[in-house]
Amino acid sequence: MKYGIEIPGGEPRTVGDLAHEAELAGWDGVFIADALAIGFKGQPEMPWFDTQVALAVIAMRTEKIRIGTLIVALTRRRPWKLAREIMTLDHLSGGRLILGVGLGAAEHDGGFYKVGEVMELKGRAEIMDETLAILAGLWKGKPFSFKGSHYHVDKLCLIPKPIQKPRIPIWVPGVWPKEKSMLRALRWDGIIPQRYQGSPTDRARPEFTGQVASYVNKNRRSKSGFDIIAGGSTPGKSRTKAAETVRAFADAGATWWIESVWTGGENKLRERINQGPPRIE
Repeated sequence: MKYGIEIPGGEPRTVGDLAHEAELAGWDGVFIADALAIGFKGQPEMPWFDTQVALAVIAMRTEKIRIGTLIVALTRRRPWKLAREIMTLDHLSGGRLILGVGLGAAEHDGGFYKVGEVMELKGRAEIMDETLAILAGLWKGKPFSFKGSHYHVDKLCLIPKPIQKPRIPIWVPGVWPKEKSMLRALRWDGIIPQRYQGSPTDRARPEFTGQVASYVNKNRRSKSGFDIIAGGSTPGKSRTKAAETVRAFADAGATWWIESVWTGGENKLRERINQGPPRIE
């Protein structure tokens, strides 16, 4: 089991400081959320900074810890531009980047519904599939062509290649029990489990992680190098209780625990970071 901490966002220098502190505190990864103009109904939009720029700061403030996105909305980014950006971040970090991707919170992010981006779920899923194929193709560092419903690429070659081989790891949401969504995730390097129906908190239960892990074991040819991501909040003041919480997910098959601190502001997040990961002894 590896342990990451999610930083919801923030001023880039502060995000860099928090990532540095996470590395010193023994976390295995630090991940940053992605948005353009988040604003929930009846509330003002939240202040936000560019994800890729913030990741560049994180890469420069850390040396060993994994860094990445949870999640970057693929459906509003030009695949070839994103391929170049992510490759650059991989080099900047010395090959430590993980790309967590998704469809984006279109109903809450003005960067979708206020600027005419595709909102329909099927269309966004198609765009994500095409984008993933283009990213993987362009990262090979050879002339690459692609013809899809949304994107066309004609013998485009982007060099240098990423540091990581065979490519930068990609984590993809798998919506249980939707077969098409689950199989999409299995084609890549990790699954971020989500539940199609039921309580939003169901995905933070070991039983759900176990269901997903069982599906992965039955349907993926190779289990090597494939991650199953679980997450939630653990009591940083009690290492014993925190480890007990995470142990159940590890026993169910999770390979990463992502700690989330979405309330309490920067001070609460910093406190939890410095308490260290809920590591199982």
